Amino acid sequence: LPSGLSQWFPALEVLDVSGTGLAEMGTELLSLPCLHTLLAKNNRLGGPGSLPKGLGQAPLARSLRVLNLSGNRFAEVPPALLQLRGLRSLSLGGNRLHGIPPDIQELRSLEFLYLGGNFITSIPPELAKLPSLRYLVLCDNKIQSIPPQLAQLHSLRSLSLHNNLLTYLPREILNLVHLEELSLRGNPLVVRFVRDLTYNPPSLQELAGRTVKTRNVPYAPSDLPENLVRYLSLASNCPNPKCGGVYFDSCVRQIKFVDFCGKYRLPLMHYLCSPECSSPFSSASQSSTSQSESDSEDEASVAAHRMQKVLLG
Repeated sequence: LPSGLSQWFPALEVLDVSGTGLAEMGTELLSLPCLHTLLAKNNRLGGPGSLPKGLGQAPLARSLRVLNLSGNRFAEVPPALLQLRGLRSLSLGGNRLHGIPPDIQELRSLEFLYLGGNFITSIPPELAKLPSLRYLVLCDNKIQSIPPQLAQLHSLRSLSLHNNLLTYLPREILNLVHLEELSLRGNPLVVRFVRDLTYNPPSLQELAGRTVKTRNVPYAPSDLPENLVRYLSLASNCPNPKCGGVYFDSCVRQIKFVDFCGKYRLPLMHYLCSPECSSPFSSASQSSTSQSESDSEDEASVAAHRMQKVLLG
């Protein structure tokens, strides 16, 4: 960036240096107290010293609302960006990112996050701690699963996941009551595949924990070691209302197909406490195809009004 920038334009609010071959942004950027939009797309940023030192403590950290660094060479999200607490829009698409740092949760004002076109393989649960997030773009990556915690993004309106490696979605995705657009095309889940069922036999500790929980055995924190008390608090209820069982680490992992908008069948992840637990929600346990489809339609009738647009094609 040219020296003396803050002297020439002390009240500068929008700066676009996209496509200029920029390899680093100097400290003169820190002296722009009114800057709220910085566009630096399609440059050569990403190496050491690409961003000025002290970025998180500068006035810019409070004023900046929109930052677009797409089309650069970042291999990780720069820690300095996670100190820009006033950011509402962050774009890092088309870089070389392999992950999303858990500290992304510090950007509490973020409404738009674009991370498409990278090499991201997983989504940290901490991403769900962005209370204002409305648009999340994670397309064209290598993501294999969606953490159920994303259901806590109650402000989310659009979720773009196309062209990844997803084979199922967590059932909790149905809790995104304000979601209007879900993009899933180009994932293995769009084509038919063998329904998955895996089960690891429970340990003696889990069997004992299940007994304590299902039979309501009374206990107090003073009766057990702290780690066992914490373990017992992690029990999950079996979704079969006729079962009443619980599970800890060992459960049956199944795919349940659910109809959306009367047209699309989405594979959602479903958990049972044991293979013998016949759940009315599990299509794999149904005795007939018609019964399975009927259950899907019942579930879809609850969820259809929540999804106005499901993009699969």
